[in-house]
Amino acid sequence: MTTKASRVQTSLDLYEKAGQLIPGKTQLISRRASSFAHPVSPIYASSAKGSRFTDVDGNEFIDWVNCVTAVILGHADEVVDNAVKEQIDKGSLYTVNSAQEIELAELLCEIIPSAEMVRYTKGGGEACAVAVRIARGTTGKDKILFSGYHGWHDWYQAANWLVDPVTDEFPFSGIEPIGVPQALAGTALPFVYGDLDGLKKLFEENKGEVAAVMMEPMRSERPPVGYLESVKQLCHDNGSILIFDEVSCGWRISLGGAQEWLGITPDMSVFAKAMSNGYAMGCVVGARDLMEPADRMFISSSYWSDNVGLAASVACINELKRRDSTTQFRIIGEKVRAALEGAIDSVGISATVTGIHTAPTISFDLPDPSIGPQINTLFIQEMSKRGIHSPTSFKATLAHSDEDIAITAEAAAESMKIIMRALEGELENLLEAEVKREPFRRLVT
Repeated sequence: MTTKASRVQTSLDLYEKAGQLIPGKTQLISRRASSFAHPVSPIYASSAKGSRFTDVDGNEFIDWVNCVTAVILGHADEVVDNAVKEQIDKGSLYTVNSAQEIELAELLCEIIPSAEMVRYTKGGGEACAVAVRIARGTTGKDKILFSGYHGWHDWYQAANWLVDPVTDEFPFSGIEPIGVPQALAGTALPFVYGDLDGLKKLFEENKGEVAAVMMEPMRSERPPVGYLESVKQLCHDNGSILIFDEVSCGWRISLGGAQEWLGITPDMSVFAKAMSNGYAMGCVVGARDLMEPADRMFISSSYWSDNVGLAASVACINELKRRDSTTQFRIIGEKVRAALEGAIDSVGISATVTGIHTAPTISFDLPDPSIGPQINTLFIQEMSKRGIHSPTSFKATLAHSDEDIAITAEAAAESMKIIMRALEGELENLLEAEVKREPFRRLVT
């Protein structure tokens, strides 16, 4: 690896300064510089609008990350922002309650198949924690079986006192359970997505103790036929609750979430991120008989129903409905896929575009799979140089235009030409960035 002067020097200076003031440098692990192509990729932004952001060095980027999918309409969407501005003038937080709590709850119950009652949070991780609290309180059981990523709270990170069912390493690679009570070991147990026999075994080994299965129903690929239905039946056969974590997979694939798109209704669901287009908001929804007991549990926070999050969510969801987002995301995603496949064909590189239309992903066919991390980093590096901020997957907003897609495809083709050179023996000279590190490994694709 060679190191050259970076055009993101202000970002680099700020990042170094952050190291003296903020443990870990960033609040979200996925925003660490190591998640992209450091020191080539931008680390700090000064503004964002539509499909693009401008970094603190004045460079503009087409954004295919979009705040880890939290932005869905586009950065600084005028409809949502105007609703928030109007609400701020009326008060961002009331001493008593806001009627918008009921308005949003009615909207969520209208569009999400599993929603009959609603509780709010400010983010996905704490929404998962609330869902687990409700499931444990409702069933009178303690253990949670899970597959996927569900946040930073103790109930979940306690799994890192165990070992991964595939690798015999920590379920969350590179994350030690420092600060998590070891007494919680064994209360959250991971299972491999798609492995029904493994899940059955966990139920048998923990018979009568499992409160819920918490899982991401899907991410970039469809689940195996009948798999989720079998998981649901296993839960009900064992008196357990099936919870879908739709923090990441919800909204883009369908307005009612992956559950609507896949045609399977869980007992409870967790949503956040895109429901408010960049404002802090999350929710837990579920069947009335499972949610109602939360009335007698201590689940409470001053800011869970602040007016800004409520106003942003109502405006965002209504805009998704008005703009026929489910259809539009399919159209945009198919255009992105076709453009990336065109780039691959024009260069003649051995690669494919995989994944569903909301997350088309470039996968390079390499003679030596062990160099995959370096090649992916090189791609991110070269795309960044050409004004494209993205890993190898592309998650659009409704603000992404045909022009954005064309520019991205052209940059991808140019980047692939560099990769061709790397595969011919120039990798060490071409890679200017540190190899991208995954902040944690998911148990579902």
